[in-house]
Amino acid sequence: MSENFPQVAASLAATAADFYIRGWMLGTSGNLSAMVQREPLHLIITPSGVDKGELKADQFILIDDRACVIGDGSAKPSDECPLHIRIVKERGAGAVFHTHSVWSTMLSEQNFENGGLAIEGYEMLKGLQGVKTHEHREWLPILENSQNMTELADRVSNSFRQYPGTHGFLLRRHGLYTWGEDLAQAKRHIEILEFLLETVGRSLRSGFN
Repeated sequence: MSENFPQVAASLAATAADFYIRGWMLGTSGNLSAMVQREPLHLIITPSGVDKGELKADQFILIDDRACVIGDGSAKPSDECPLHIRIVKERGAGAVFHTHSVWSTMLSEQNFENGGLAIEGYEMLKGLQGVKTHEHREWLPILENSQNMTELADRVSNSFRQYPGTHGFLLRRHGLYTWGEDLAQAKRHIEILEFLLETVGRSLRSGFN
């Protein structure tokens, strides 16, 4: 077990509680992961089927790059481990967060036929890594959801090749995935993108655009 495990797990548990309060990870929805070492790859990830509002640090699970549990214990890691592993490897991420907000779920359905959602002109876009102006156009690809995580991970990889500059993606009727170089950056990206998704959603519903 990595010596960094307790500290990182405590940070993830606090983040899960915060996201639960904000309505982004209600019940057992959503998952969080963070890298504790890259070579060989070891990730801390949320267990499957656990209420994120009551998640404790000692419930997190350490996995390798094949999603195999490292160490003892009978807990099952999130079913979406393959997506987290793929994002860490292909985006160089140090943390991967997945939320299930109302707005991300609704907009992923409403914009699915367009292949994604474009967000531009908002000052909050500057909270995304590398973005320097509100004139930035952020494209969030929307992928069809699937219970076959290996197949879905392959489609995520294809999306990365097609849209290398994106900071996240949506799964249809499912929610938002984003990542960061570390926990702080991933949390900031969630906050920025969830704000923007809610703003876009509310603007569309009110007829303001």
